[in-house]
Amino acid sequence: MEKDLVKGRILEHLKALYGKDTALVTWERLQDLLGSYQEIQKGSSPLETLRKLDALLITYADQFQVPEQPHFTSLSNFFGKHLKDQISTVHLLPFFPYSSDDGFSVINYKEVNPEMGSWDNLQDLRGCCNLMFDAVINHISRESNWFQKYLQNLEPYNNYFIEVDPGADLSQVTRPRTRPLLTAVETSEGQTLVWTTFSPDQIDLNYANPDVLLEILDVLLFYIQSGARIIRLDAIAFLWKEIGTSCIHLPQTHHVIKLIRAVLDLAAPDVILITETNVPHEENISYFGQQLDGRNKKYPLGDEAQMVYQFPLAPLILHTFRTGDAAALTSWAAALEAPYRTATFLNFIASHDGIGVRPAEGLLTSEEIQGLVDQTLANGGQVSYKTNLDGSQSVYELNITLFDMLNEPDATSLEIAVKRFMASQAIMLSLAGVPGIYIHSLFGAPNSQREVEKTGRARSINREKYQVSDLEKELANPSSRTSRVFTSYIRYLSIRKEHPAFNSLAPQQVLDFGSQVFALLREAEDQRDKVLCLINITDTRADLKIDPALLDSSTWKDLVRDQVVQPGEVSLDPYQVMWLI
Repeated sequence: MEKDLVKGRILEHLKALYGKDTALVTWERLQDLLGSYQEIQKGSSPLETLRKLDALLITYADQFQVPEQPHFTSLSNFFGKHLKDQISTVHLLPFFPYSSDDGFSVINYKEVNPEMGSWDNLQDLRGCCNLMFDAVINHISRESNWFQKYLQNLEPYNNYFIEVDPGADLSQVTRPRTRPLLTAVETSEGQTLVWTTFSPDQIDLNYANPDVLLEILDVLLFYIQSGARIIRLDAIAFLWKEIGTSCIHLPQTHHVIKLIRAVLDLAAPDVILITETNVPHEENISYFGQQLDGRNKKYPLGDEAQMVYQFPLAPLILHTFRTGDAAALTSWAAALEAPYRTATFLNFIASHDGIGVRPAEGLLTSEEIQGLVDQTLANGGQVSYKTNLDGSQSVYELNITLFDMLNEPDATSLEIAVKRFMASQAIMLSLAGVPGIYIHSLFGAPNSQREVEKTGRARSINREKYQVSDLEKELANPSSRTSRVFTSYIRYLSIRKEHPAFNSLAPQQVLDFGSQVFALLREAEDQRDKVLCLINITDTRADLKIDPALLDSSTWKDLVRDQVVQPGEVSLDPYQVMWLI
C-alpha cells in the first residue's frame, strides 16, 4: 500500500512536468529503469540514517596525496588512521572526469577520474564511513559525450540542452555569476546559443525533455548502487528554465526534486537527499518541501530534501566574531527550526566554495555585510560578485580560508588565534543538525595565494591539496598551528559523539545571556541527557549568572576542560567554550 502511494506521487509529478500523455509514457520507462535497480539499498529508515550522522567531513578525493598511490587509497588510509572514530560520514566532492571548476564540470557521470583510482579503490572508505556523492546535474561539461553528440545533431542528444533565440528577453533571469548567460557554439547545423548558467564550459541540461530526467535518475541510482548514502543536489535551484521568469526556485524545479525523493523512497528508502541552494533563508528551507500525509504523527515526513545546507550560519558567525556581539546570531538561532522531525540542517561555516553573503540578506545590514567584505580583503582574501537584474554587480561570496578570516595577519598570538577559531567551530558543533566540517578547517589552513596564482580563480584560495608526508610532520609537531587545531577538533568531536544530546535530531533551546556569549541547551530525544553550551565570542572574560535548574544536576561538569563548575555562576575566559552537564 505504501509503495502504491509513492508510485502515485511519482506519476503526479511527471504529469505536472510533462502533461498526462507524456507522463504515462515516461512512467512506463521509469518503471523499467527501477526494475534494473531492484532493492539497491537495504537498511534503516531515513530517520535512523539521520540519527547516526554525528559529523560530516567535506573533502576532495585527492586532498591527501601520496606519490604513485590512487587518491582514494590515500584518503582512505588517512581517514582510517586519524578520523574514523570521530566522523561518520565523508562528502566526496566530484571525483569524476572533469574539464574545469575543480570537478564541477563533469565529463562522465559514471566514471572515476583515473587519478582518484577506481570504483574498487573506493570500497575501503565505504567500509568505514557513510559516503555522500555530488550530483552535479544542473549542467555537464562541454567535453562530455552528451554535448559532443548534441553538436553533431545526433538523437536523442539533440534535445538535451537549451537553445535560446538571440532576441529572447532574459532580463528577469537570476544570475549567480558575472559571466554571460548564453554561450555560442558551432553545431553541424550552424551556430546556436546554449544556456550556461555558471560558465561556457558548463552546459545546462534541458529537463523539459523527459529523456534527460530519466538519464539523471539512472545516474542517481547508479551512485546509490556504488555506495552513496547521501546524495547532494548541486546548484539545484537553477534546474528548470522558463524564459520570462527568474529561472530560480521554479515550481518545476521543486517537482523534479520531489520526484527524485519519491524515486529514492521506492528504490532506496534509507538514502538521504540534501539540496545545495546558496540563497536567503526562507528560499533555502523551501527545499524541505511539504508535509506528506501519513500515519506517523510523531515523525511526519516532508516530500523533498531531508537535509538542507544552513547557509546563513557562516556570515552570521563571522559577523559575531568581527563585532564581538552575538545578538544577531542568537536572535536568528532562536527562531530556527526544521519543519519536520525527520528533517535537519547541515550546519557548515566553510566549504570548497567561498562564504556566501546572499543568505545574510535580511539578517545583516548592508553596512554589516560590507564590514565582512572589508575584513576579507584586509586578511588576504578576495571577493566574488554576481550580476543583478539592472546590470549592476553585488557581492556574492567571500573567498578566504576560515582561519585567516577570523584572525588578522600577525595581530594575535597563535594560542589566541586557535582559541578564537575553535570557538567558531564550537558554535557549529553545538547547534542542532549535522556539522559539516570542511577539510581545511580541520587543520586551520591558511590562504593559498599560490593556488590562486596557479588557477586564476579566487575560490582556489581554500582548495590547496596536502602531501601526506608533509601533513604528518605538521601533525607530529605539537606547537604547529596544524597540530593545535587538529588536536582541539578531535577532542570536541570525541566529546560530542559520547552525548546523545548532540544527536542531529535532538532539540535545542537558544538562551540569551548577553552579547558576549552564544548559549544554547541541547537535550536528547529521550530527555535523559542535557548539555548546556556556552561560547565566549569576545577577547574579554564573561561572567554569567545561570539558573541552576537548567541542568538536572547538583554538580556541573565542563566536558571540554574536564572540570567541575559551580552551578549558577560561570566565568568564561576569552574565547572559552564550555559544554556543561
